[in-house]
Amino acid sequence: MLPNSIKLIVDGNCSEVERAVKHIRRIGLNKVIERVETTEDNIVYSETTHEDFANEITGRMITGVKRYGKSFFLELEGKGKLPVLHFGMTGMLQVKGEKAMYYKETPRSAPSDWPPRFMKFILHLRDRSTQETAEIAFMDARRLGRIRLRDSPATEAPISELGFDPILCMPSLEVFEALVKKRACPMKALLLDQSFSAGVVIFEDEILYHARVHPKQRCNTLTTTQIGDLHRCTKFVCETAVSVDADDTKFPEDWLFKHRWGKGKKTKAEPLKLPSGQLATIQWVTVGGRTSAYVAELQQLSIQAPVPLSKQRPTHSSSLDGNSESESDLPALTDSDSEILPSLSKKRVSIIIIHSLMQSSKPIS
Repeated sequence: MLPNSIKLIVDGNCSEVERAVKHIRRIGLNKVIERVETTEDNIVYSETTHEDFANEITGRMITGVKRYGKSFFLELEGKGKLPVLHFGMTGMLQVKGEKAMYYKETPRSAPSDWPPRFMKFILHLRDRSTQETAEIAFMDARRLGRIRLRDSPATEAPISELGFDPILCMPSLEVFEALVKKRACPMKALLLDQSFSAGVVIFEDEILYHARVHPKQRCNTLTTTQIGDLHRCTKFVCETAVSVDADDTKFPEDWLFKHRWGKGKKTKAEPLKLPSGQLATIQWVTVGGRTSAYVAELQQLSIQAPVPLSKQRPTHSSSLDGNSESESDLPALTDSDSEILPSLSKKRVSIIIIHSLMQSSKPIS
């Protein structure tokens, strides 16, 4: 029987993908891809085939791994395209031969045989000097992830279309406030949209909870104080998650995340308490097609001025990969947005992303 394996189940935010990147660096950096074992999947393999994917990267050494938002890519020696990976809702990396590790604690199953179930590819790696070998598999049960090949990942879609990364390039408060106030959608919908911020998904409810903002509160009705709290809490929540390697057992006990999963279930978790010591009332509401948890006593929906219909703009998907299970009512960027935020305008976003990726060359410890 094979040893247990380390499994990284990724539901799509920067901390989870950052953790996966760390493990690829640890296992695969400076190793040659001797062979790529693949399975056919015309959905997960986007704009390429499993054969072309294998042929493109076989024989090349992994020289680096970079993340931006929920996407990451391998830097390989030599000429050729680079693999760009997106986990979707059920993507998973598995490194052969290590103890199992999950993002969200779930009942453990018996160690599975290798290759793992729902495998899309396995990288067979070898160190040229030590001859040490390793294997890394990419799995996706629901086929919501994406595997692509790109000449220049940072300047091509999907990465070039993303908004700011809260870990790599959090905008100043002034810029953040200008972006938020230009929107008329609920704040929850804004946080879900990757063209606004890349990699916040899963933690949007946590951010709103710490900032004391109701999920349905419309962006153009927020006060300057509320926007300042949202800016601070976005950075705090994401950095905290990365600092504990996206391990939910290490999240602070006063986080909503530790208590929100009990909807409709009996749970042994200690109830969330208000600052006064009284029990908090966790309620749920649907915003942007997603269920949102919030604390009724702390996140109250304030009276809002109606948004004129003439100022409402078309809606678009919150997923730049086209695999989201919901829609966001966030309006697209306009020319006026670029005037407010030239550093994140469509013409210059690739420059910002490249700079951020260069700054992230060293793994976050």
